[in-house]
Amino acid sequence: MRAFVVTGPGEACVREVPEPVPGPGEVVVDVERVGVCGTDVEFFTGDMAYLRSGHAAYPMRLGHEWCGTVGAVGDGVDPAWVGRRTTGDTMLGCGRCERCTTGRHHVCDARYEIGIRGGFPGALAERMAIPVVALHPLPGTVDDVAGALVEPGANALRAVLAADVRPGERLLVLGPGTIGLLVALIARAAGVEVHLVGRSQRSRDFAASLGFTGVCTVDTIPEVPFHGVVDATDAPAMPPLAARLVEPARTVVYVGLSTTPSLVDTRDLLLKDVTAVGILSGSPGLDGTIERYASGAVDPRPLVAATVGLEDVADVLAGRRPAGAGPGPKFHVDPRR
Repeated sequence: MRAFVVTGPGEACVREVPEPVPGPGEVVVDVERVGVCGTDVEFFTGDMAYLRSGHAAYPMRLGHEWCGTVGAVGDGVDPAWVGRRTTGDTMLGCGRCERCTTGRHHVCDARYEIGIRGGFPGALAERMAIPVVALHPLPGTVDDVAGALVEPGANALRAVLAADVRPGERLLVLGPGTIGLLVALIARAAGVEVHLVGRSQRSRDFAASLGFTGVCTVDTIPEVPFHGVVDATDAPAMPPLAARLVEPARTVVYVGLSTTPSLVDTRDLLLKDVTAVGILSGSPGLDGTIERYASGAVDPRPLVAATVGLEDVADVLAGRRPAGAGPGPKFHVDPRR
C-alpha cells in the first residue's frame, strides 16, 4: 500500500510499504481522511522535541487526526466492527501501570502515540492497524471531514472544560489556528463570550467570518476582565501574557506548545491565586467532541481549507497552500487519491 514517510528534516516521499495485518486485539482501518497539524510540521522540519529525547526517530509515518472504516479484525475482536466508521485515540498506554489503570493512559511513560511517538505508524497511509480499545465509533451525522477533526476538537474541549468559564462569562483565546478556533466554537456553543487574539490579518479575518466579533491583536486586547484564558499558540511570549490577563482566582490553560522555552512569572499566578492547566492530549475528550459534532452544536468543517492527496503532503508541511485553498487553517489528506 501507499504511505507518506518522512525520512529526515525537510525530506519525505510516498512509498510502497507492506500491508498492515491485524494482530490479536487489533483492527485494520481503511483510512478515509487525515488532518495535518503543527506536530506533523515539527517532525518535518526536525524541530519536534521527541526527536531529541529519543521518543521518535526517522523514518516516520505521520498522521494522528483521522477517520476511516474498519476493514479487518484480529483475534479476539468482535467481527461486528467490520464496516464500522470510526476515529481513534492517539495515545496508546501500556494498560498496566497506575496511570493507565486510573484513566490517565495518555500520560503513561511507556505509551505509544500514533504517528508521533515510539515508532507506531500513523494514518497518512491507505490503511493502518490499531488496537480496538482505541476506537471511538462515529455516528452517521459525523462525516469524514468532521471525523478527522475529532482529535483536535477533543484537545479543544478539554481546554474549554479546564478553563471553567460559565455561560455569559468571558473567555480569551490566544491564537486563532485550528485548536484556538475549535476552543472558540466549543465555548461559544456553551454560551460563553469569546474573544480571539490573532497575529495575522488573514487569521483574524477568518475568525471574524465564523461570526466572532471580539477579534483583535495583542495591541488591541480590550481592558475587560477575562474569566478564563486559553493559550493555543506556539509563541514563547504568549504563556506569560495569558497568566497576566486572566482574572484573579480563575484559570489559564496552555494547549499550545511553544517552539522555544517560555517563561511564566509565577508571581502572576501566586499573587492572583490563578490555576494553570496544561493539556497534552484529547484522549478524555473524544466522546464529548463526537457528541457535540453529531448534535450540530459545533460544526468544525469550515476550518478545512483544502483536501489533498498523499503526494501533496510534503508541500503542505513545508507551508505551501494548495491552489484553490480556502481561508481556513486546516488541511486534510485523502490517502485514496
